[in-house]
Amino acid sequence: MGTIQSIQYPWMADGATIGVTAPSSGVDPAAHGLLEQVSERLGARGFIVKYGATTYTQNKAKSAPAAVRAQEFNTMIQDTGVDLIIPPWGGELLIEMVDQVDFDHLPAKWVLGYSDLSVLLLAITLKTGIATAHGTNIVDLRGEAPDETTAMWQTVLSTKAGESCVQRSSLHYQKDWVNDNPNVFNLTEPTYWRKVLPSGEIESPGGESDGRFSGKTVMRGRMLAGCIDVVRHLIGTPYGDVRQFREQYIPGEPVVWVLENCELNTADVRRSLVQMKLAGWFENCSGILFGRSPANKPVENYTIDDVYSDLAAELGLPIIVDIDCGHVPPQITLINGAYAEIEVEAGKGTVKQSFV
Repeated sequence: MGTIQSIQYPWMADGATIGVTAPSSGVDPAAHGLLEQVSERLGARGFIVKYGATTYTQNKAKSAPAAVRAQEFNTMIQDTGVDLIIPPWGGELLIEMVDQVDFDHLPAKWVLGYSDLSVLLLAITLKTGIATAHGTNIVDLRGEAPDETTAMWQTVLSTKAGESCVQRSSLHYQKDWVNDNPNVFNLTEPTYWRKVLPSGEIESPGGESDGRFSGKTVMRGRMLAGCIDVVRHLIGTPYGDVRQFREQYIPGEPVVWVLENCELNTADVRRSLVQMKLAGWFENCSGILFGRSPANKPVENYTIDDVYSDLAAELGLPIIVDIDCGHVPPQITLINGAYAEIEVEAGKGTVKQSFV
């Protein structure tokens, strides 16, 4: 076993320069106005926004060929005039460029995003021990008045090494997108984080009156997060070596996984989770959280609650579902590599992340 190394935490100062590059999908010309709104909103908050060329192009399910995307990412993250990177959004084919990322020369700068971006985020943290941020993309920061949950990205990314930050579950989430919403999100539905007991028993939405689920559920461990659809494709590659990461950076420490589903049906979610289990991703895991999903279509009568129950009973672990993470906004900002303490009671959750 090699030398034990510590997790490195980037830090964002006030007035930071944000680099925008598209390692997955870029922005089609018809939507370039969104980027202008982003510049205007973030500029008003004191940020400087620099766009790479890949941000403005999109063809064949990607912003540009893999080598072009990788070169722009490598150049931008190594640019001393760029403080952090927030891509426009996710996409489909980030995995094509992951082997061309210059992991040996990555400075400790935040990369923030979700969906297909989670492939890059997880790969960076697992290979280098540099913490990465799973949360909003930059296009969703164009709103006039950001909701409290999304807005916490600034607080989290400006937390210094050795310090901690606390986020709470949202009050409401978005069921349906509304075009031209000045605040981007349409938060109408009451948020409720549901518990799944290690026995496999699962709380119904708004089930605080059910005594089986009363009291506080607590999970502690190193945070690792991602979109199931895409991070599963890192299994068996040098970019998804969870066991090596544990030995090198967090020996003996438990992990808390946060996973979310973009497009998979329930059987595909189940297959993916079993693969993760067989690959050792859930070894020394203290609990799993699942984000809300627009997908989770049942296969026959096999529902997503069945998937959650099966996994909890199999692993003997507590699971929390319908949390603020993923493709049903808003999202809390989760830090890959941070030490997390999660408490859930009566549908409400608190996530404390310590940069230790």
